[in-house]
Amino acid sequence: MKTLIISPTYNEHKNIAALIENVFTINSEYHLLIVDDTSPDGTGDIVRDLQKKYPNLHLEVRAKKDGLGRAYIHGFHWALNRDYDAIVQMDADMSHDPTEIPAMLAHLKKHDLVIGSRYIQGVSVVNWPIRRLVMSYGANLYSRIATGMPLKDATGGYKAWSRKVLASIDLDNVKSSGYSFQIEMNFRAWIKGYRLKEHPIIFIDRTIGESKMSRSIMFEAVWMVWRLRIWRIFGWNK
Repeated sequence: MKTLIISPTYNEHKNIAALIENVFTINSEYHLLIVDDTSPDGTGDIVRDLQKKYPNLHLEVRAKKDGLGRAYIHGFHWALNRDYDAIVQMDADMSHDPTEIPAMLAHLKKHDLVIGSRYIQGVSVVNWPIRRLVMSYGANLYSRIATGMPLKDATGGYKAWSRKVLASIDLDNVKSSGYSFQIEMNFRAWIKGYRLKEHPIIFIDRTIGESKMSRSIMFEAVWMVWRLRIWRIFGWNK
């Protein structure tokens, strides 16, 4: 499969080189797209320098910081326009282990969306304070009850998509941009009848840099799950 890995960045100069080196060590034939929101810390400059070493490394710089969801939508359009067969999304802070990519891509032979799950085999999270863990686990339980999606980890951001799924979704009509973006995209795939698979991963919280989580992002997620429930009740499947 012609594979593209998408990783949005904002002020990730301490992590981005490690991510790039790790991805291409696993498979030099992968393509990696960094979608950078004009990071003032020089993240884009590091990527440009590494493009000299890695011909399959790509960089898209957006004019301003506009949210994780918008960054992924930008990357998804980029991938579809260039006929990639599989699209992987992952964080740039090394909380997602790149060595899981081959296993997740293998699952795409029988499934349409593979989700790297922190909760499919108990709780597989490292370096999180108990408050953050309880909040995350509770958010996923809340999402599962409200939307009906049979997912243990609907909020995780490590995923592998079959091209046909993203091509069938009206990407420009996706409502969420923050935390709830992951839930909404899963819902859009599930409600269309695509085959979803949770693949167990170990999530290691970032050790370098700062989390982008905010209170407004969490509130967006609270309201979005009920919007999805209403969409499901009324037979929405766009």
